[in-house]
Amino acid sequence: MSTPDSEQIYTNLHALVRLRYTAGGFSYLPQQPVRSLLAGRKRSKLRGRGLDFDELRHYRPGDDIRTMDWRVTNRTGKPHVRVYTEERDRPVIVVVDQRLPMFFGSEYKMKSVIAAEVAAITAWRVLGVGDRIGAIVFNDERLAEARPARSEKKVMGWLGDLADMNNALSVNSGIDSRPEALEEALRATQRMVSHDYLVVLVSDFHGWNDRTLQSIRRISQHNDVISCLVYDPLERDISRADKLVVSDGFYQLEIDPTHQDLGGRFEASFKSSLAHVRSELLRHDIPVVPVHTARPAEKQLREKLGGQRVVR
Repeated sequence: MSTPDSEQIYTNLHALVRLRYTAGGFSYLPQQPVRSLLAGRKRSKLRGRGLDFDELRHYRPGDDIRTMDWRVTNRTGKPHVRVYTEERDRPVIVVVDQRLPMFFGSEYKMKSVIAAEVAAITAWRVLGVGDRIGAIVFNDERLAEARPARSEKKVMGWLGDLADMNNALSVNSGIDSRPEALEEALRATQRMVSHDYLVVLVSDFHGWNDRTLQSIRRISQHNDVISCLVYDPLERDISRADKLVVSDGFYQLEIDPTHQDLGGRFEASFKSSLAHVRSELLRHDIPVVPVHTARPAEKQLREKLGGQRVVR
């Protein structure tokens, strides 16, 4: 059985299910409180409720002629109409990164754990308001897909896959990190969504390149996309560490960040890449929600998406 300390390094299905009781006080809808990071979105693809195809049946007196399916009518020789029902929900896809670069944390939790928690909280929030939720969970080796459903059982299924991938992370795994896995996950997302979806990307965006941006842009043409950018405070301010010990799982090396300004150069590189990702996404009207590893994920989501005052 896991302990609170071990849940800072790895998560588990029980912990992800437990988060359903914290999934409140925020929303991914375009209409947001003034303090929300999503307030003032210029153009949302979410068109509200619409019509969803329900069934094909024989024509009945009084049916609207505009619903006639002429192809089936001609093929069968009998008049058929297409019946539509009002669409009651908005499908949401959460894309969550569990690659090796996410297996890092200097304070409270690992990036991989925070990402898993953001995905779980999102799932419980969406399910709680009656919408459908699906997922694409990926690591350096494989990708698991779950189509949107209004089903607690199916959410539990892909949360189990997420927990399994999270627990498989190890510097001793012998698996090399694959930056291209991010692009592969986005291509899978493209195949899954059609239009009027909400796609929530949860990643540190390791492996970001022009092809990644193009994939996100194609998804956003007919859907809303929100990016939850996961990072560790030490990546932003490595000068806080007097000494650093890095390891490949076999060897350890102690590094002095002040030596030849290694810390300053690392911070400059990180801030440059982070700023590039954010600026490119925002340039295409894709909101970016920064989520760090030093505080509980649910508190950050409420502060940034619920319009609450951020306590620094």
